[in-house]
Amino acid sequence: MTAETLRHAAVMLAAGIGIPVLAALNAQLGARIGAPAAAAAVLFVVALAGAAAVMLATGSAGALARLPGQPAHLFLAGLLVAFYVLSITFVAPRFGVGNAVFCVLLGQMVSAAAIDHFGLFGAQVRPLTALRAGGIALMVAGIVAIQRG
Repeated sequence: MTAETLRHAAVMLAAGIGIPVLAALNAQLGARIGAPAAAAAVLFVVALAGAAAVMLATGSAGALARLPGQPAHLFLAGLLVAFYVLSITFVAPRFGVGNAVFCVLLGQMVSAAAIDHFGLFGAQVRPLTALRAGGIALMVAGIVAIQRG
């Protein structure tokens, strides 16, 4: 592995660690204020401020001028993030953070495998091998084991 690969893996590991923390914190905020949707809105305001600060710090604000020429379907990513945050904020207190995140991970693996296999959205093609399919099956078995435990 190259140093760059290790750096990328470390960043994504940190992002992965952040997902259940985000779920637990925002679920708790939603429960405390009695409105999961309001908690999600607050999360997005804070996220917007953070993203804007990074955009300004990196000098990439000029890229916003190229937005009007982009395909409309690319903006659906924002709705997918909103769906995730709203659903995890509502579901996690009722289903458990671990259960919710494991189901999210399973969905991510299935979706990522399909995107890679078919090269969807311009992704590099990586065929779904028996080994990769077996890994997804192990995740399903893990979710079942967690649910029964």
